[in-house]
Amino acid sequence: MDKKTIMGALIIILALFGIMWWGGKNTPAKGIDNESGKGSVSQLNVSEISHDFGTISMAKGNVSKTFKVENKSAEDVKIGKLYTSCMCTNAYIIGGTEKRGPFGMPGHGAVPSANELIKAGESREIEVVYDPAAHGPAGVGPVERSVYIEDSKGGSIELRISAVVTP
Repeated sequence: MDKKTIMGALIIILALFGIMWWGGKNTPAKGIDNESGKGSVSQLNVSEISHDFGTISMAKGNVSKTFKVENKSAEDVKIGKLYTSCMCTNAYIIGGTEKRGPFGMPGHGAVPSANELIKAGESREIEVVYDPAAHGPAGVGPVERSVYIEDSKGGSIELRISAVVTP
């Protein structure tokens, strides 16, 4: 190859990397409020978007974490969908004395519509339940799972859990 071809290829590669860097620089992370670093989409807010269970044992059964979702706006917001990234994880909506769910992974059984209205100033809890034994003996080691909340205004929040699974 001659010098012109090599220089042209390098310029094109650098230009593509520059465009990707510049384009990604001004795009906020999905479900994250850049000012506070907390989960926030539309009018829904969560004070915590991730939880690490640490080291957990398959033999000891399921673990769970409850996340609080608040509507701090003056408008009502409806959660349209609630679903998980894996069949080993389920989510539940808790409001008052009512617990609705389970909401699981799309494509692995029916995932009902959430259709949960959170009025202005109200909150709900999202309980995330992870079954460390769901994948059997091959499921040991580090895991990361997500729960997705989609509202009627097109916004979404991703809640994340992680753990190191032992037999």
